[in-house]
Amino acid sequence: MSRRNWILLGVVVALAPLFALLVWAAVQQRGQPAGTGINQDFGQVDVAAAPAADFALPLPDGGTLRLSELEGKVVLVDFWASWCGPCRQEAAALNRVYNSYAGRPVQFVGVNIWDTDEAAAQFIAEFGVPYPTGVDKSGSIALDYGVRGIPEKFFIDANGIIQRKYVGPMPESELIAALEGLLANPETGG
Repeated sequence: MSRRNWILLGVVVALAPLFALLVWAAVQQRGQPAGTGINQDFGQVDVAAAPAADFALPLPDGGTLRLSELEGKVVLVDFWASWCGPCRQEAAALNRVYNSYAGRPVQFVGVNIWDTDEAAAQFIAEFGVPYPTGVDKSGSIALDYGVRGIPEKFFIDANGIIQRKYVGPMPESELIAALEGLLANPETGG
């Protein structure tokens, strides 16, 4: 065997484990973009009450929703993706709770991240999402809120202050309790 063939064989042998690792990682991702994930630890997360970062969320109908336009309402900002199992699991509960607050100063906003427009539109149609929802294509909204996985929910009081954060699918009773707490005492959320 020539020296060139030995070098080529050595390179292939050296790169084979790296290639195998990359294939294994791709299989483990199951189509999710690299660096993203579904939250595994669920529950309320302590947050320091702070002003919520304003954002402009493009909506499927061509309009734009600005968070600042919702001042005076209790706002739930839900970060989700179509491929997220826990997001799919809680979609019906979010819809029920949102509909039960019709006529009250409560607004839900869905922020789709790490997804395509088509997949988001299909999810919205499949689950009949009744509240404004759009795709955060640049990821800037998720970055501003420090989203590390999905689903994540931020509860913002009527003064625009983040009062609560919940990671994972939220039980309907806890969602209602959080909203009622903010409605009863907008300064502290409960």
